[in-house]
Amino acid sequence: MNISRKFLILVILVAFLVGGAISATVVSVVADGDTTEEQSASNEDDQSSNGESDEEESSGEDNSESEQNGDTPQELSQIDDLVQSIEEYYLNEVDEETLYEGALQGVVSALDDPFSEYMNEDMTEQFNQSLESSFEGIGAEVTERDGYITVVSPIADSPAEEAGIRPNDRILAVDGESVEDQSVNEAVQIIRGEKGTDVVLTIQRPGEEETFDVTITRDEIPLETVTSSVQEYEGKTVGVLEVTSFGEGTAEEFEEELTYLEEDENIDGLVLDVRGNPGGLFDAVQQMLSHFMTGDDPFVYTKRHDSERDPYFVDSGEKKDYPISVVINRGSASASEILAAALNEVNGYELIGETTFGKGTVQQTMPLGDGMLKLTVYDWITPDGNRIQDQGVDPTIEQRQPEYFYSTLVQAEDTLEYDMTGSEVEKLQQMLDGLDYDVSRTDGYFDRSTESAVENFQEENSLDVTGALNDETERVLEEQILDAVSNPDNDVQLQRAIEALYE
Repeated sequence: MNISRKFLILVILVAFLVGGAISATVVSVVADGDTTEEQSASNEDDQSSNGESDEEESSGEDNSESEQNGDTPQELSQIDDLVQSIEEYYLNEVDEETLYEGALQGVVSALDDPFSEYMNEDMTEQFNQSLESSFEGIGAEVTERDGYITVVSPIADSPAEEAGIRPNDRILAVDGESVEDQSVNEAVQIIRGEKGTDVVLTIQRPGEEETFDVTITRDEIPLETVTSSVQEYEGKTVGVLEVTSFGEGTAEEFEEELTYLEEDENIDGLVLDVRGNPGGLFDAVQQMLSHFMTGDDPFVYTKRHDSERDPYFVDSGEKKDYPISVVINRGSASASEILAAALNEVNGYELIGETTFGKGTVQQTMPLGDGMLKLTVYDWITPDGNRIQDQGVDPTIEQRQPEYFYSTLVQAEDTLEYDMTGSEVEKLQQMLDGLDYDVSRTDGYFDRSTESAVENFQEENSLDVTGALNDETERVLEEQILDAVSNPDNDVQLQRAIEALYE
């Protein structure tokens, strides 16, 4: 890796210019901007702008003349002096490039923005690899929130989702090693790994007092982003389009599946499902919205603190002649929030589910030596003028899933039996209740009704009837729960979205 001083100067000047225009060639605009196991970068046309910051305007005549003459500003000279002093006097041998890389990271971290970051060569390579059709890992989007490595959403049908990882789960440690002082990129590098290997995440879940460990077997995560299905409702054919992320091929996949539903299935209504969709490419959202909106009204705005709102329109399109609803949840983020808000606020379509994640800033990526700078430059603002960041998009029809949809799998070290207490017992009770076994409580105390429900489950599945949750009973129980979660008939948010089409 080769980081020269001129690149250090560039990143510092870019950091100073957050109050004004950025003078740099923009490589891409990312609608999510989070560091993930599945990251993305936009292929929009390169943009550039020039301007001066307030800091530059008030810096004084001497500094201006110094910069015009090509001299190094005093602050940058101090960094050079600092590096040289460390090299000369520090107890241990140090590498100059490592010191300058640390300076780059330090400048960006001073912004106190979890979505702005300097990526070194290895991190940039990981970022670029995420644009491929698949990768190996656990399948979860993560970001930094309130100082914690936080799950935005597990990818649909991924090992993370199957292990019960939820949006807003905080990852405290990976394989027993704390990630408290690590950047999101650093945490992702150790979470990802070769297919077939295990990783243990220590999770802190909002609303629960105790932390717990989740063992996840890494796998290949395919990036097919759009799937379609058909539901029948009161003699009508309803199409369901599930969009799991907004990648390079998503708009094309979406058009193909929509055409199939319209021409081959002759649908009478449509549900767009962006639950658990962590975001992705902005232009993919724009292309998809063109199937449902005209270009008369903006579908989103961008806003900087020092400028007026900048509207974005679809190129062309028309409103469908059949009803449409959108399903959202806490794992719907960024590009998903843009799409949902636009379809509701411009077209009046119902939003069913839960308030979304609240990721509403725009990042631009810029080359920096062998690495890359990702910088937050805009806010997303909905058509009605609502800020998405930290607020999310509220459903027009609130609907939670059954409790067992939100539970992680049981990961008890010992057999669970009568008179035990704890979160693992609570998970067991929620699963039994979800499978329609009679339990009188779901508060984590293993009472006689729980024991009886376990006995009934064991008997109906030809297991040893002990009334205790051993490894074999746990395995069969988890298989049935996963089947229940994937059954559309049990998906009350989806069913409510279908009902809303004809109310």
